[in-house]
Amino acid sequence: MKRGVKYRGRSSLVKPAEDRQTTQLQLLEAAGQEFAEKGFERTTAKEICERAGTNTAAVNYYFGGIEGLHAAVLEEARNRLFSADAVSKAVAGKSDPKARLEAVLDVVARALTGPLSSSWVFRVLGRELVSPSSMLETKEKVILPRARQLRQFIAELMKLPEDHPAVARGCVSLMAPICMLILADRNHLARALPAMGLKPDDAPAIARHMFRYALAGMEAVARDARKEI
Repeated sequence: MKRGVKYRGRSSLVKPAEDRQTTQLQLLEAAGQEFAEKGFERTTAKEICERAGTNTAAVNYYFGGIEGLHAAVLEEARNRLFSADAVSKAVAGKSDPKARLEAVLDVVARALTGPLSSSWVFRVLGRELVSPSSMLETKEKVILPRARQLRQFIAELMKLPEDHPAVARGCVSLMAPICMLILADRNHLARALPAMGLKPDDAPAIARHMFRYALAGMEAVARDARKEI
């Protein structure tokens, strides 16, 4: 892998650890904005580097290419929306799956109504939901493991085998309103449903609604499904 043009005996890309971290963050932010505006297929590494104000070889140097950067951007977007640290703190000490679900939805609702809703994060995730990239490696490493975790959790909540069709449908039922709030244009949604409330102060009420709605549906479906087993 090329490490940039030599400058005074050192590569122009070789920097102290703190500078490297800053450059990586600049690339992630610039790439997030570019991917949000144009999508993965129409974005070039050169455009990202220009936006980040970095050496044109920086994408290859730090991420191994634009595919690796795209994977990193998707992971960063998901972490900002579903912060692993925030989720871990929210569910700490909660053994009951219902209590864990309620705690997680509270974290999600706060993210959905916070500053992220006007950032590149939602637009990048929205593009990936509507028009998924063809990056199989990203799906294998990032998306599928999280899907398995969700499936295991819903199976525990519904008290059904993990491979039961009702569990898969329960996953979709839980994720549907979250995806809707990621994809929807906030201005249009506010005009169409003015009483809904999409401000940070509305987060607790949104979380309670999603929890009660999802739980009631899954419990009803699970009761019928267990009768058929």
